[in-house]
Amino acid sequence: MSQHRDHADTMSEHDQHAPGTGDAEAPAAASARPRGELVAWRNAIFAIFFLSGFGLASWVARIPAIRDAVDLSTQGVGLVILMGSIASIVGLIAAPWLMARFGARLGMIGVLATAALGLVSVGLGGSVVPSVALIVLGLALFGFGNGAVDVMMNVEGAEAERELGKTVMPLMHAFFSLGTVAGAGLAAAASALGIATAIHLGAIAALIAVGVVVAVRYVPVREELGDDAHTGAPREPLGVRIRRSLSVWTDVRLLLIGVVMLGMSFAEGSANDWIALAVVDGHGLDATTGAAVFTVFTIAITTARVLGGPFIDRFGRVIMLQVMAGIGVIGLALFIFGDQPWMIVVGTLLWGIGCSLAFPVGMSAAADVPDRADAAARVSAVAMIGYCAFLVGPPLIGFLGERFGILNGMLVLLGLMVMAGIAAPAARERNRRAG
Repeated sequence: MSQHRDHADTMSEHDQHAPGTGDAEAPAAASARPRGELVAWRNAIFAIFFLSGFGLASWVARIPAIRDAVDLSTQGVGLVILMGSIASIVGLIAAPWLMARFGARLGMIGVLATAALGLVSVGLGGSVVPSVALIVLGLALFGFGNGAVDVMMNVEGAEAERELGKTVMPLMHAFFSLGTVAGAGLAAAASALGIATAIHLGAIAALIAVGVVVAVRYVPVREELGDDAHTGAPREPLGVRIRRSLSVWTDVRLLLIGVVMLGMSFAEGSANDWIALAVVDGHGLDATTGAAVFTVFTIAITTARVLGGPFIDRFGRVIMLQVMAGIGVIGLALFIFGDQPWMIVVGTLLWGIGCSLAFPVGMSAAADVPDRADAAARVSAVAMIGYCAFLVGPPLIGFLGERFGILNGMLVLLGLMVMAGIAAPAARERNRRAG
């Protein structure tokens, strides 16, 4: 009886978040799981998103100290970072296979432990035993682990959101941002206190390893994501599960969702790497202003993700994506063409808001199919598209900026945002598509 009561309670909450206008619809039918189990699952994924951002910012914030320890040039730092980016792409590609082989729960533990081991190697190579080879090895492990967990945690996040019956993916991505803030803050404190890179990153690695083991305990075991439920039921052969993962790439609707994520992820990733420099080199302002403008961007995107879920439930994915694309285009235009500081700041604010929701909403849209095994493969596919845009976008903007000027190079972002807005109807809620 208690299970039926919990189910009714969850359904009641779902009804409270039901949309009132437009194409809105809550992410899916509510789950029969007890409410407490759903909340624990959601919080566990929040924690994993946080840990991923925490580890990334911890290493990035210590780059100056690591560079000095091994006497790397700026070009050398770029090449080292490139190795980590390549490893991240390999992790994105490998994630569906790892989930098919080991399951999402064990997979998340394994790849975050790999990332933690990579941080230890980076720390050792950047202080105790100064060695570029150790740093590159560490970044290869860290990049692979963090790239793979990016896919896995989004698959789990989409599943948790579906069973909760309301939009929480933007908030999950906000936890990644909060993790980067915490990681950067602790790194700054460690640097100020003169704590060696090896000790700092070793402690961060231990926190990540322990944190993921604790968090995964609250993630349900589900055979459709490759977890072994020990039910005795026959399991699809590994080859069949891998072919299922690959077959989703023939779905035109899924590819259009990928276009939405490609455009907005490109805009977000490029902002992270180039917005401060564009303020200085493109608009002729000082470095302090550049840093302040970048801070405006990070606050805008994080705040929009924290607050965005209820608006998506109220108005629907398509309307929100189209509105956000419009806001982003206006913001980018103000940033690129504005000649007053207030125009640059307002443009940055709108730019951050505009590209804030596409990635998490794209994950939800990709998972919006009846077959949960297909949902996992679809989320993996669009996650790869989005994260590859994060990794490929900044170097392309740098290439264009070198030849045409940094602000002119950013014009490509305007075109991609327009494309994202045009492709937004592909993200429409499945149970409203016929209406």
